[in-house]
This record gives sequence, C-alpha cells and structure tokens, in this order.
Amino acid sequence: MSKRPLYIQLETGDDANSIRDRLSFLRGERVLLIWPEEGTIMTRKLDLVLIQREAMRRAIRLALVTHDSQVIRNATELNISTFETIGASERGRWQRGRSKVFTNRFQRPKHEPEAEELKEVATRIGDDEDTPGRKRRRWLTRLVILAVVAALLGGIAYVVVPTATIRLTPAQSVITQTVELVADPQAAGVDVENAVIRSTMLRVQVEETGTLETTGTQDLGAVPASGSVVFINQTNSGVNIPAGTVVSTSSGTPIQFRTTQSAELGAGTGLQIEVPIEAFQNQFGDAGNVESGLINTVIGPLANSVTVRNLAPTSGGENRVVRVVSQADKDRLMDTVRQQLQSRAFIEMRPRLSETQTIVFETIHIAEERADWTTFSANVGDVADTLTLTMQVVVEAEAIDQLLAQQVVLARLSQQIPRGRVLRPQSPVTYEMGPVSNIDSQGRITFNMTGSGLVTAEVDTELLKERLAGRPVEETLIYLTGELDLEQGTQPDILLTPDWIDRLPLLPSRITFVIQEAAQ
Repeated sequence: MSKRPLYIQLETGDDANSIRDRLSFLRGERVLLIWPEEGTIMTRKLDLVLIQREAMRRAIRLALVTHDSQVIRNATELNISTFETIGASERGRWQRGRSKVFTNRFQRPKHEPEAEELKEVATRIGDDEDTPGRKRRRWLTRLVILAVVAALLGGIAYVVVPTATIRLTPAQSVITQTVELVADPQAAGVDVENAVIRSTMLRVQVEETGTLETTGTQDLGAVPASGSVVFINQTNSGVNIPAGTVVSTSSGTPIQFRTTQSAELGAGTGLQIEVPIEAFQNQFGDAGNVESGLINTVIGPLANSVTVRNLAPTSGGENRVVRVVSQADKDRLMDTVRQQLQSRAFIEMRPRLSETQTIVFETIHIAEERADWTTFSANVGDVADTLTLTMQVVVEAEAIDQLLAQQVVLARLSQQIPRGRVLRPQSPVTYEMGPVSNIDSQGRITFNMTGSGLVTAEVDTELLKERLAGRPVEETLIYLTGELDLEQGTQPDILLTPDWIDRLPLLPSRITFVIQEAAQ
C-alpha cells in the first residue's frame, strides 16, 4: 500500500509562485492541493502549468480537490487528477501529469481562424508571391548560413579529429641497499632509524627416540676347531699313533692340530685309519676352520711311517667376542637424539608462525633437559648389540618477521632513489636475507638483508598533455628531450593522425602517451 499523500490547504491569496515555494521543500511525495471552500484561485491554465513543472522537477505527483469547473477543465487537459473530496482522493487513482504541456500546430483547435482570414488585420501575414529581390535575398541567406555551418564543422573537425600517440622510454636503473639489522626479543616494534625489529621467542617440549649399534667389545675366549684326519701306513709293520700326535697344513701360515685319542694302524702298506683332531690352543678360533685336503703333514717321529689327509673340512672354531655398551656409544647416541629433538621442535614450531615469519636456525637450542626425562636401554658394559635412548627436552628458538625487516630495508632503499625517479610498480623490490653474524647473550640477533629495486624516471603524462597541446612537432621533440629524463640512446616517437598535420591536437584528451620499458 502506498503511503498517505501530503495535504496542502490553499488560501484565497495563494498564487502559482507561493505554491511552488511550498513544493520546493518536498521530493518524491504525493501532494494533494486543496482549494479554498469559498471563492476560487488560479483559474488560468498557465498557473497549473507552472505548478506542474515544479512538481515534475521534484518527482512529485499532484492531485487537486476543487469544485471550480474551469480549474477542473485545465487540470484535465494537463492530465492532473481532480477530486471533489479528500476521501475520494484517497480511494481514487492518481493520474501522472503530462511531460509536455503545449500543443503543436497539428493539434490546434478546429475553431482557430486560418491565416488567410486574418490578412486584413495581421500585419505579419504578407503576399504569397515571391519577388526576384526576395528570392535573391533568400538564396544569399542560405549560402551565408551554409558557409557558416561549413566553417563551424571544419573548425570542430580540426579540433576534435586529430590524434597523437607519443612513445617515451624513461631512464631506469637498479639500486641496491644492504642493511645490518638487529632482531631483539625485547624491542617494542620497528625502529627504522636504528634498524631494530622485534623477534619472537618460541618454546616447545618434544620427545624423541634413537637407536644405534654398539661398538664396545668383550672377549669371552676362543673355541678350537675340530674334525678328523686319515693316517695311511707307508710300512709293512703296524704303527701305534698315540694321542697328541701333531699334524699340520703346509700352505700359507701352518695351522697345527693334535689327535685327541690313540689309534693302532694295521701292518701293511696303504692301510688307513681315521682319528679325531682339534686345533692347538694357541690357534683357537676361526683360524682352525680349514678346507678338506689342506692337512697333509705329520710332525714328529711318525713322519716317515705314515702320511695324513683330512677328507672333510674342520669346523667349530670361533672367536668368542661379544658387543657391549661403551661410554662413547652413549655420548654418540645422546648427540644424535639431541639433533633429532631440535629438528622435531623446528617442525612443531612452524605452524605457529605467520606467512612472513621465519625461524633463525642458529637460535634453535635445548633450553631444559632433565635426568628423569632421559632413559637408556642399557648401561655401560652391558652386553648388547644395540643401544636405545628415549629423551624429552624443552627447545627454544627465535623467529623474525621478514616483512618488518623488509620495511626497514625499503625505507633505507627509498633514501637512495635519485631525484625525479620512482620505484617501478611493475617490478617489485626483491629482498635477500643474509647469514646471521652474531647472537649475543640477550638473544639479540644480528643479520644482513639486501634489497634491490628498479627505479625509473617519473613522467606526469597529464601535465605533459596540457603543455604540449597545439605545439608543432619539432618544438614538442625539443621540449620532451630537454625536460624529460629519457633512457640513453632513445628518442620520443610521435605518431599523428591524420599524418599531414604538423602539430599536436588542440585538445589534450586527444593526446596519448605510451610508456615503454628500456631494453635490458
């Protein structure tokens, strides 16, 4: 439902101007003009026309409450709704007033007299016949008007049609600035003048387990190798082979064995008997494990009576050495696990950082370490092939915000920009963080950061358009090369359209500047 209209009660002294003044305070409303109960006002159509124009300017829709037939007739011609009562205006439909309130000659009333009927009384109505003088004057007037129009169009074309495109290559160079910064955990913020930024202390508790093979040894004694040999009789008599008879290998370092029991070799050449043997005590261990056929020498009085061979390898000889935990193993494992703990702490700290923060590796250290947080799987001297350590510590590290450091470097870099040049927006400043040079006892970190940027000569194209509009080409070239900081070896390039004109357009808006990059 639309909102209720505003009521304006008219008095007998009101006219079009006073009503327009009252409408000037309104906008976008529905306004009901109420005629006075006694007498009438504004019976002229012109009065309603003026009021309607003011209403249209302010997006106001009008309606009238009146009994005056003349006012109602004028309002009907202007498409303004009229009502007999206020209640009828609230129930009825309001018409939208006409935007054009005057008729043309094709809408004249039928009873309006023709021009011929008014010849006798209207001095401006003359004879329809053209005299020769009148025709000449008419043609002369037309030619003058045509010449004026042609000159006007030509002038407009001369101002509007020409365009100019000017290509410039401003001078550019690279500037570099290296700043020594201090990251202080006690700093309040960024101190550009003293190159101090705030660092953030990170602290995390981590646990890690490590295992390594032990390197300590313990000798438990050697086990002799054992086997058997076959003695072969080289005589026609029986041979007694006592226990303890020594036999040996002949190649390389001799390995000696002794028989562990006595045996009787029957009389007759070629008779054989197998006797068990074991390695001598001074040759215990895996050295006594020899291949078949290598034992071929008899040592002692039986050497001329019998020969010997081992048909099978000897075996069972071993050096009984076991691995045990040494202090060096514990120290080495402790160092390894501590490194693992710092690596794990670095991984767990990273999610706490912002996108621009980075941890300084040199500041990562174990801040708290307790005996009850350290557990070895074995003690020094225990027999074990491996040693395991489970350790828990508190690790601290400092992080710096590279964005804050870059702000300091950018401020110092900006001080090095030559006058008349600016940092090129399309080529952002690049930053490179150098190594840490010092960390003092207060946790202050000293490091370098280098910033590099491309600076280019500043060109105010809008100001140039204003100053160069309408200038000859040669004068423009002299001005540009003399006033602008252009790249060495380059010249302004001016393209005019149409190409037969010899000066820049009069309108600055018809001049276009194209800024080119210098060749790298």
